[in-house]
Amino acid sequence: MTKYRLRAVLFVFIAFMLGCNEYMIVGVLPDIASEFHVSLTLLGYLVTIFAIVYAVSTPLVTTLTNRWPRHQVLLVLMIIFLIGNTWSALSKSYLSLLLSRVLTACVAGAIISIVLVLANFIAPLNKRASLLSWVFAGFSLASVIGLPIGTLISTTLTWHDSFWLITIITIIVFGLLLWLVPRNSPQTRGKFKTQFSLFANSQVLLGVLFIVGVNGADYTFYTYIRPLITSMMGLSNHLLNIVLFALGICFVIGNKFGGFLADHGGMPRLAWVYLGMTILLLLLGSIWQWAWLACIACGLICAMIACYGASTQVMFLDIAEKHYPQSLDLASSLNSIFANIGISIGSFTASQVVRFTKVANVGYFAAIYSLIALLIVLLITRQLKTAN
Repeated sequence: MTKYRLRAVLFVFIAFMLGCNEYMIVGVLPDIASEFHVSLTLLGYLVTIFAIVYAVSTPLVTTLTNRWPRHQVLLVLMIIFLIGNTWSALSKSYLSLLLSRVLTACVAGAIISIVLVLANFIAPLNKRASLLSWVFAGFSLASVIGLPIGTLISTTLTWHDSFWLITIITIIVFGLLLWLVPRNSPQTRGKFKTQFSLFANSQVLLGVLFIVGVNGADYTFYTYIRPLITSMMGLSNHLLNIVLFALGICFVIGNKFGGFLADHGGMPRLAWVYLGMTILLLLLGSIWQWAWLACIACGLICAMIACYGASTQVMFLDIAEKHYPQSLDLASSLNSIFANIGISIGSFTASQVVRFTKVANVGYFAAIYSLIALLIVLLITRQLKTAN
């Protein structure tokens, strides 16, 4: 295997590690609630606060560390991530777990942004969209493998052991990075303020709002996916892990299909995807009693959610390379920053839906965010046609 392929696999593995840390919490919330004697609504804030800290810290860490070599920054951030995740595994109270999640959120976004820049650097031009889609697929693989395994470990042993698994993965990743991380990627160092000039571009602004809408829709219904499967669909814990695995497969399929769309039209192709997702989310609230029909709808929604990554990433990187080279690292992090803003909004919305109505209604509220994403991608498409 060539060094390029080894590095590509490593970058996907890093995304998998980060995805496990971020998403596994969804599968173990009921077990944490049982140990700490707190409500699911309160625990839902673990997802919300993680996402907010992730979104706020990522551009700050990314821009402040721009003056140092990327490979050195990446290794330091990995050490901090290892400390934060291990702290989560050791947590004995809600406050301790919350603070450990804040620490990991502070560096997780900067880690993936550096990885995306390095992936863009090592990939041949004709393979760039494909590699970027595979890196995003690493997060989906965390849903396919990490989330069900973490949930299984949590239900058979303890939720602490789920985080210990991530610590082991992190140590392996760190060792591979010492060997394979590229040490000569080009950097244009800019002043802190000039790096944010990227946001003067209207396509970038619309692109990040689109990402917020998609992920707001995602986590409005996915934050409480475990009780939706077990309580609303009435499926057993054994079937829970099978369904979570299947939903993760759908995320991977969506990511790879998104890579295909990025190579064959990009952003304009996404309008049909998110029209379909909006319709399915509206239907979701009325079909929970038909468990397997609801599972199919959830699977299609998960695939559609994952389609945006490669197209938006290519758009941001192209704009930065042409007009804002000093903002390349920041451009690479926009997907993860604004995805987490969307996640924080969606998870907060979900917790309020559960608090004031019932969990079965999350699909209706998710459809609102999906409709917003659809309208924004139509605006982006109009801009692109005007520019051409």
